[in-house]
Amino acid sequence: MVASANHESSQAKSRTVKYRKTKASWNPAMQAVPIPGIRRMVNLAATMKDVIHLSIGQPDLPTPKHIIDAYVDALHAGQTGYTMDAGLPELVTALRDYYGKRYNRKLTRDNILVTNGATEAMYLAIAATAAPGRQFLVTDPSFLLYAPLIRMNGGEVKYVPTHVENNHQLDPNDVIRAIGPRTFALILNNPNNPTGAVYPRSTVEAILEECAYRGIQVYADEVYDHFIFDDDEFASVLNCAVDLDNIMCISSFSKTYSMAGLRVGWVISSQAAIKSLRRYHMFTTSVANTPAQFAGVAALNGDQQCVTDMLNIYRERRDKIVDLIAQTPHLNGYKPGGAFFAFPDLPPHVDGTDLALRMLKETGVCVVPGDSFGEGCTNALRFSFSTTCEKLDAAFDRIIPWMAKQNL
Repeated sequence: MVASANHESSQAKSRTVKYRKTKASWNPAMQAVPIPGIRRMVNLAATMKDVIHLSIGQPDLPTPKHIIDAYVDALHAGQTGYTMDAGLPELVTALRDYYGKRYNRKLTRDNILVTNGATEAMYLAIAATAAPGRQFLVTDPSFLLYAPLIRMNGGEVKYVPTHVENNHQLDPNDVIRAIGPRTFALILNNPNNPTGAVYPRSTVEAILEECAYRGIQVYADEVYDHFIFDDDEFASVLNCAVDLDNIMCISSFSKTYSMAGLRVGWVISSQAAIKSLRRYHMFTTSVANTPAQFAGVAALNGDQQCVTDMLNIYRERRDKIVDLIAQTPHLNGYKPGGAFFAFPDLPPHVDGTDLALRMLKETGVCVVPGDSFGEGCTNALRFSFSTTCEKLDAAFDRIIPWMAKQNL
């Protein structure tokens, strides 16, 4: 009897040990990280043939030759070691000069930290400051990175909705009304992903003035700041804020110069903030890709006609997709002012995820459902027009007749 009991006890212990070995001890904060809707759609599309992608937010235009040449030259010159933790000195200087001139802001090298893309920059900003009891205001819809990062670091997300009938413009009064005693920071993505909305100077200044008065941090994601289709001047926080004490301006080379895979971004902020972020940066990625930083110097110091040429191509595509969406049954569109996205609504009761999955399976066109970007946009779809006008026409040749058959 005793032997039998000991045998059962031994089996139980064995099962427990086996269970512990097979079950990873993940940090509970990982539960805040969702499975991205973009990845779900792309993974399904990868199993199919003849798919037209209007899904990925990545430039399709080639990286300008002088930038590629600078990258290759850096490799041949043996520039494959670490840079300074704040970034390659030549790049930090080029960023200081370029953005100081572009936005008429006095900057020093100590105002700048070079990172592994804008993603790391935003990660550093949020992870270094989010904490239990701190509330972050985020637009709904918004880029899918922000809310999970805030939550996994203990912060709370409060959404400020935008709407298709207002071209997804952010109303400063909505932001001000959303501010409460626990509001710590605002994420301001301008131009916006997924909507392509560009916020005018009056909006940006009103929000910054209120945030400065209340001591609220502003993390400004401006990676699409060069893709402005209808206005000559972009209202960056760098030329709208009185000072940088509560400002972190984040951008990268990824979109402007079609350098997404080279992974170089930056934060521009007060010297005190950059000093703290540099310390955190050293314990995350240490430094950004060295040859890519040399390529960044060439991008900033070289002829900017390549940026103008890309902007003109994206503007033509924007005009094309606005027209195509207007022709599509059940889609309620608008005219995005920047980036390379459109975010039309479906009828209010329609599940955008279900429709996007059926559209992919039945037409071979891949788009991203709205629930990837917020809680109040489940009946929306994001269309990326980072593809040729010919592919846009081909995609909507499939979408328009298919949508006409849907009983929505």
